[in-house]
Amino acid sequence: MPARPHYEDDFYAWTQYQARVLRSLRTADNRLDREHVAEEIEDLGKSERDAARSQIRRILEHLLKLQFSPARGPRYDWMATIAEARAGLSDKLSPTLIRDVEAMLGKLYADARRKAMLALSEFGEEAAANNLPADCPYSIDEICRDDWYPELR
Repeated sequence: MPARPHYEDDFYAWTQYQARVLRSLRTADNRLDREHVAEEIEDLGKSERDAARSQIRRILEHLLKLQFSPARGPRYDWMATIAEARAGLSDKLSPTLIRDVEAMLGKLYADARRKAMLALSEFGEEAAANNLPADCPYSIDEICRDDWYPELR
């Protein structure tokens, strides 16, 4: 088994490790429903992972709208949404989850891009929707950094 992650340092890694440890235990005492307890602990970690991915998608969608929409009125609302999502994300990110979102960034960006395209098109901004980059133009550091916003077009 890999080195034991600490609960306080990396909750997601801790849950996955604890589930593996529980599953590896062999005991004659059948009072502990080992497999279901392990599954529940594992699912707690997956819930944190899914929440982090969701916040990344939300940030990406609003970064795209902020950077590519010609509309000026909703900019501060988009920035407020980004700030709120970043605050929620900072509570969840751990080294393991950062690696996870880096590995998933292409898919998370594609999801966010589709949603941004729909939102822009809904308000008659098809040209902006069609100009969204196919690949993610933002780094994980930029996505997560509190004081960073893309250059507006």
